[in-house]
Amino acid sequence: MNKDQLKKLEADLWSAADKLRANSDLKSSEYATPVLGLIFLKFADNNYRRHEAAIHAEYTKLKGTRREKKISDIAIEKCGFYLPDHARYEHLLNLPEEKNIAKALKEAMKCH
Repeated sequence: MNKDQLKKLEADLWSAADKLRANSDLKSSEYATPVLGLIFLKFADNNYRRHEAAIHAEYTKLKGTRREKKISDIAIEKCGFYLPDHARYEHLLNLPEEKNIAKALKEAMKCH
């Protein structure tokens, strides 16, 4: 990330924070935790994505053999954690409006 991209990101983040303050009665301390949680989830998803092909290749290779392992165990070996489909950033981002998005986010943040 170059200096201009970093400045734009900073401006975008401040703009988003201003919108949160302006369009709700929430204090920054009340929305900080969920926002930081989403930022962490995005970071975790990016990291998991880098290992995903190797995780699936190992799972496919071992499936049906005596050495078969759960995909979660392979993921922990390969990248240190398992991120189930319902906790993936894209899944949460694309949930339809009629879904209980707050509940889905809480489920995504639980340790598995």
